[in-house]
Formats: sequence, structure tokens, C-alpha cells
Amino acid sequence: MTRAKTGLRLLPWLLLFVLFLAAVRFTGCSPALFWARRSHLSDVFVRMIPPDWAYFPRIFPLLWATVQMSVAGTVLGAFFALLAAPFCSANLKNPPPLRVGMRVLIQVLRSFPTLILALAATFLFGIGCFAGAVAITLYTFAIMTRLCYEDIETADTRPYLALCAMGASPGRAYFRAVLPEIASSYLANALYLLETNVRHSAILGYVGAGGIGLLLNEKISWKEYDRVGAILLALFAAVCLIEWISERLALLVRGEKTARPAAVRAILAALSLLFVLSLVTVGRPDFSRTSIQAVGSMFSGLVWPEWGFLVEGGSGGLPWLLLETVCIAFVGTVIGALLSLPLAVLGTSRLVPGPVALFFRLFVMALRSIPFLIYGIIFIRVAGPGAFTGVLTMAVCSIGLITKRFTEAIDSLDFRPYRALGAMGISPLLRVRYAVLPQLIPAFASAVLYRFDVNTREASVLGVVGAGGIGAPLIFAMNHYAWRRAGAITLGLILLVWLVDLISARLRGGRRR
Repeated sequence: MTRAKTGLRLLPWLLLFVLFLAAVRFTGCSPALFWARRSHLSDVFVRMIPPDWAYFPRIFPLLWATVQMSVAGTVLGAFFALLAAPFCSANLKNPPPLRVGMRVLIQVLRSFPTLILALAATFLFGIGCFAGAVAITLYTFAIMTRLCYEDIETADTRPYLALCAMGASPGRAYFRAVLPEIASSYLANALYLLETNVRHSAILGYVGAGGIGLLLNEKISWKEYDRVGAILLALFAAVCLIEWISERLALLVRGEKTARPAAVRAILAALSLLFVLSLVTVGRPDFSRTSIQAVGSMFSGLVWPEWGFLVEGGSGGLPWLLLETVCIAFVGTVIGALLSLPLAVLGTSRLVPGPVALFFRLFVMALRSIPFLIYGIIFIRVAGPGAFTGVLTMAVCSIGLITKRFTEAIDSLDFRPYRALGAMGISPLLRVRYAVLPQLIPAFASAVLYRFDVNTREASVLGVVGAGGIGAPLIFAMNHYAWRRAGAITLGLILLVWLVDLISARLRGGRRR
């Protein structure tokens, strides 16, 4: 009986391993090829060092434009999410058609990475930072709305229902009774998205949406790698600064750190000034090349897609490209998760000396600060065009977020059960098994599943640099105004992300049980 239970417990892991091997074979992963061509990887980094220090004055204005888009888009998206979230929540007694309609809208928006949203925005609002800010706003709105209504559904709504029973309007009851309960989580999520959006904004220039991405694309195309190194170094410094500020603000939000009322007012005033300045100077829409006919063609193609392409067979058909995209995301996530384990242990001062932990934290932060398309351009020199390059890109991108989440889990470990078992004479291995792993596994599983969800969307644009997946056909169709083909690819991408989301939610539910 015990062996049967053990076998049933190991069956999901065996199935996962088989799927992983199948996905590795499908994407053409070849460790031997990577090792044989590893010198091509180091060549790029060697040519970036030292960076062109004299080029920094040219970088800063565009870096500021990137930060502008990020700040304006994050604040606006988070604000609109706060207004939309109650209409998606199941426990606030909203009409089912309204709730379902809002959730479908959020799911559709969540299906697209910022690069695709930015490309669509350039067709409507012209080239420039305004289109980038619109893309960041929509992306933030979708993510924050989803997180907010999930928090609302786990909150205590009895005060809300009591206020409504006393005659208060649903809106007033929401802001008085529900918002205070989710405020801490809401602000922490917004701060995390701000840091993420800076990296997203850095590549929007690839589709003409402004920011430092325009310059980065140009210097990579011209192979001026010393200037590429200068741009990435400036971006790394900006990400470090924003992450440091976000962490300090998150401590205040969670109540783990206190500040004087005057200091809090000064912080709020500075943040408000930054938002207003970013919003005012982000630019204006350019409708000179936008026509009602073009907009109508875009929406009609998306509403009435090319149905034949949805079932087209062969390696160029939509089913094959979607399967390749999800396999790239899956294999990249698994490899990234495995590489994250030792980096997370080495990045916490609870287990290693402080200077060692600081070094590895800065190393992981440097990995996170580089936009994922840059990794695609670098790895294509090693693996060549195709899905293997996409896997390598997603693996490195996964390391940053998973390592950070896992390091935070280790830092918050409660070692009292571990010490108690030690006092009882239990061996160290069993102490780790019964006192440490139960605390770490849920956090680790949650980080891996979330990263897989993110990778599925990001893998959908890796085709821009020849790294496989659905991205190249989608952007090609949009740039050539083939809106019915773009509509078919869009529908397939929405269904793929929805399916991955269902699987992730089912697995998270299984973990909780």
C-alpha cells in the first residue's frame, strides 16, 4: 500500500520529466552545440568591455524617456486596475455578465507582451513615447486588475456587505471596507511592476515606441558593442536604483519599517511630482498617419480572422508555431529554475557570508536588467536561428525572477522548527526534509509557475530576433497590414495563454490542497 502511494506521488513528476524530454527534443536543444560554440558567447561580452564612457551623455535623455514611460504607464495602469477590479470579483455581488465580460477583457490583454501592445499602439497613436506609455498602461492594467480581484476574493467582505446593507453605495463601501484590506498587497505589486516595466520599456524602441530601445537597436545593428555595453550599464544602474527605492517603499507599505510623518509626506510629494512630470513630458499622440479606414481594417481583421490559418498544418502553420512557443517557454523555465537554486542559496546572507551574498545578488540583478531580446540577439550567435536560441533566452531570463523570489523565501525562513528537531537528535537531512522544505517548496513552485506564465507571453515575440515561436509571423503580419492573418495569430495566442493560465491555476490549487 505504501509503495502504491509512493508510486502515485511520483507519477506527476515522471510525467513532467517525460514532457520535458519531449519538449527538449522538439525545440532541438543541444548542449554539445552550445559547448562547442561557447566562445561566440564570450566574444560579445568581451567587445562590450570597456564600455564607451564618452557615450553616456547621449544615453541619459533616452534613459529618462524610458523611465517616463514606465512611471506614467505603471501609475495609470495601477489606478485603472483599482477601479476595474471590483467588477471582476465574484464575492462583491456583481452581475455575472459584467463579471465574465470584464474577466475576458483582462485575459485578452494579459495574453500580449508589451512589445505587441506597443506595436499596435504605434498604428493608432504614431511613433514615440506616447505609444510606449499606452502599452505599459495596458500591460499594467491587465496584470494589476488580475492580482487585485484575486486579493479581493480572499479578503473578508463582511464589512463591505454590512455597509451596503446600511445603505452605502457599492463604490463607497468598496473604498471604505475592501480597499484598506488589499492596500498593502496592491502597493507591493505596483512597486514590483514598476521595476519590471523599466526593463519592458527598454525594448519598445524596436517597434518605434520610443525610449532607450531605439538607441539600443541601432547600436546592435551597427555592431558598436562598446556603446551597447554603455547602454546596458546605464540600464543596470537605473534598475538597481529603482529596485532599491521599491524595496524601501515596500518595507514601509508592509509596516516592517517606520518613518516620521514628515518623511512620509515628503516621499509622497516626490513620487507625485515624478508621476506628474513623467505624464506631462511623455509626449503627445501623432494622428497624422492614422485614418479611420486603417483603424477599421485593423479591428475587422481581428474580429474576423483568417480561419484557415488556425488549422493549417506543417511547420509554418499556427498549431506548430504555438506548440513551439509553449515548448520554448516550458524548457526555458525548467532550466532557469534549476540554475536558480544554487544562485538563491549563494545570494542570501543567512547561509553565506555577507560579501558573497552581495556579489551574487548584484550578479542576478545584472541578469534581470538586460532585456530579453538582447539575450536573444546574443544567443543566436551561439545556437543560430531557431527554437534552441529561444530556450537559452528564456532560461537566462527566468533566473532573475525565480532567484529573487527564492532568495526572499530563504531570507524569511523560520529556523525554529529546524533547531527543535536538532535538539531532539534528528539528523540534518531529515531536519531539512521536514522543517525547511515545507516552507520553501510552495514559494518556489509559485515562482516557477508565475515565470512559466510570463515566459509563454515573452516567448511569443522571440521570433523578432530569429529565436523561434509565433512572434515573427505576428509582427510580420502587423507590419504588412495583413490584419486577418494577425487576427488568427492573436486568437491562437489568447487561447494558448488562457490554457497555460488554467493549468497553472490547477497546479497552484493542487499545491494548496
